[in-house]
Amino acid sequence: MYNFFIFTLYFTLILASIVGYGLFFLKLLKIKLDFINFGYTGLFGIYILIIYSYFSNLFIAHTEFHNLAILFIGLILFTYLIKQKYSSYKNEIIFSFIVFTLLFCAVFQFKNHDDFPYYHFPYTYYLTQQSLYIGIGQFNHGFRTPSSIFYINSLFYLPYAKFYLFNFFSLFILGFANIILLKKIHNYFKFVFTKDKRLNFIHFLSLLSFIFINIFFYRFAEYGTDRAAMILIFLFIIELLNFINLKNIKTFNLFYIYLLAALIVSFKAFYILYIIFIIPLFFYIFKKKKNYIQTLYFIFFNKYFILFLVLFSFILFTYFVNTGCLIYPLSFTCFDGISWGIPLTQVERMNDFYELWSKGGALPNFRVDNPETYIKNFNWISNWMDIYFFNKVSDFILGIILLIGIVLFCFRGASVNRNAIKVDNHVYLVYLLILILGFEWFYNHPALRYGGYHIIALLLFIPISVKLSSSQNDLKKYAKVIIVLVSITTIIFISRNINRIINEMELYNYEPIKQTYYFLDDGHFRIQKEMDQLIEQYNKCKIEKIDCNKDVKIKKVIGKIIFINQ
Repeated sequence: MYNFFIFTLYFTLILASIVGYGLFFLKLLKIKLDFINFGYTGLFGIYILIIYSYFSNLFIAHTEFHNLAILFIGLILFTYLIKQKYSSYKNEIIFSFIVFTLLFCAVFQFKNHDDFPYYHFPYTYYLTQQSLYIGIGQFNHGFRTPSSIFYINSLFYLPYAKFYLFNFFSLFILGFANIILLKKIHNYFKFVFTKDKRLNFIHFLSLLSFIFINIFFYRFAEYGTDRAAMILIFLFIIELLNFINLKNIKTFNLFYIYLLAALIVSFKAFYILYIIFIIPLFFYIFKKKKNYIQTLYFIFFNKYFILFLVLFSFILFTYFVNTGCLIYPLSFTCFDGISWGIPLTQVERMNDFYELWSKGGALPNFRVDNPETYIKNFNWISNWMDIYFFNKVSDFILGIILLIGIVLFCFRGASVNRNAIKVDNHVYLVYLLILILGFEWFYNHPALRYGGYHIIALLLFIPISVKLSSSQNDLKKYAKVIIVLVSITTIIFISRNINRIINEMELYNYEPIKQTYYFLDDGHFRIQKEMDQLIEQYNKCKIEKIDCNKDVKIKKVIGKIIFINQ
């Protein structure tokens, strides 16, 4: 019971602290949201804490008491700023509290993601034990592809709970995303029950995204570093499409786009591919400005673009000090000859392995005989269909079709609505780029976790949303339908997680009330022990003035440990 109390208390305090940082820096940067939304305030708070985590770890470890100080500063900011405008924030606080309370059951889990003991936990734990080490990509393949999720999770290393709060982040992302989506869904009611009944397809895209995320991404143990990024990609596309449909463009509206882009790439650098969405953004703004220089100035010369650049710079730096590459495993971004760098042959081999794995050519107990031939052209199709498509992709597609069928059934009998907002042609360009990304995904890395979930969903959701927005006759009736769909989705999310907890109680003797925390064993601490042993041996050799030839050599430069590749 004590663990449950500490767990719940920290969850509440961390949530308030994140919002506190978001409110403070929004005010400091004079960024005014067009409406009070703790969803984006929370995401901005996460952004600020990620930046701080990257920067501070250059010099200090994220110890318990350091993190406690960061937590309390955020709480002070939250209390002070909320007190100033309590009447304005009251409804938003209540709404956000309800959302996170309904989601809270999902954070209780005995078993984490399969990659959690491999590198998610070890990397996060490493950040709590010491400041920056250089060349840690030597120890683990996962250490070569760090995520900002690990950096912010390291700030949750707190007294009493210690490292058992490293799974909180997924819930914060889902919670803030749900607040944003529900606000956009609520805008439907604003249009319906006012004189302005001009519907936007964004209302329906937000509804479909909300249903999808909470039904398909209900289990946090499956999140890893992929699904948090995918959730934000749904928001990114929604905000991009919404921007394109605005009559009057303002630089401020780029805030949402750049904030989401920065977080997405920091969670998973692979999504730097999505920079191609600058194309429809550029053409749309150019249509308004009718001047190339003004368009470029509008896009890049603003404080919101700096949000993206600052975090992206930290990402590139972290990859470089870990591997000698700016983005691993892209060999053309690697610097050959750096003492701590991963050899180019290894980089290329790992890049091929990722492709081999995603195409079904490598499993824990199986690997095809000729990997190089297998991944070329479409030689992998038949095997991938047998072992992956019919096991995972087909079930997912059937689930999506069922979801769409239910939604279309609920909105049946609609006729053409002349009040619907006309879709801008640049929306179709965005759709085309999503389609191109879909082909890229399928050809190079056709695993759902590498983008398949959101690409397939968006390719289906966008045209359906456009159709629904232009074919509504009884708007008040469908407002009730939306309430029912949101309610059912919430019930499904909660019931599936309760059922999961019950199963874990039976399988693992898990007791979420008495023994709240997830399972850990010595394997989770293996890499940290290995690092400590090597450094201890290095220090001993220095004292004894002898040369120690180990598998991983060490040197110190300006007080920083560098693990040198052999």
